[in-house]
Amino acid sequence: MRRISESTIKRLSKYYRSLEHLINQGVDTVSSDQLAEMDGVTSAQVRKDLSFFGTFGKRGLGYNTRTLRDQIGEILGLHRRWNVIIVGAGNIGRALAAYQEFQKRGFDIRFILDKDPRKIGTTIHGVPVHDISRAAELIPKENIEIAIIAVPADSAQAVADTLVEAGIKAILNFAPRSLKVPEGVHIKNENMAIEIESLSYHLNKNQ
Repeated sequence: MRRISESTIKRLSKYYRSLEHLINQGVDTVSSDQLAEMDGVTSAQVRKDLSFFGTFGKRGLGYNTRTLRDQIGEILGLHRRWNVIIVGAGNIGRALAAYQEFQKRGFDIRFILDKDPRKIGTTIHGVPVHDISRAAELIPKENIEIAIIAVPADSAQAVADTLVEAGIKAILNFAPRSLKVPEGVHIKNENMAIEIESLSYHLNKNQ
């Protein structure tokens, strides 16, 4: 399979959510034009994104919403469950532990790692907190596949190194800095400051 761009993958996630909305509204069939309008793209873009993964729907008849939702879900790996950990029991880590959408999408938060002795041994929204020094023991034992980093910037690279050494291959980084990881380790950076600065740019240029 050819290399799929990150923008295509993000659009698939949007299509998935739009299809769920349509299903909840009792809609059985959707056209590429309708799906494109819901997600702010062109119908040609919808068809191109789907074409990377096979043939979907029938020309002139559109897509069955449930079938397409399930097919996109399988492409995105949502047909199975994933074991996830959070590193950092601060404000962001606590908010992520409480985020119920993870569970609905098949991402099970198994535990939180932290170095603060006051937090170790407690639970946050039902999720146990363990000492980060146990990462090498707990990550393979619990078959953890995805790690979320929610620690201060000055600690983030050391945490990423620890996770990689323990066998983690996928990281979602909420720390406000870019991290270096070896080839074969997938990392996504979620920097809220950068996102809001992008919004301020668009507002500023129109003033």
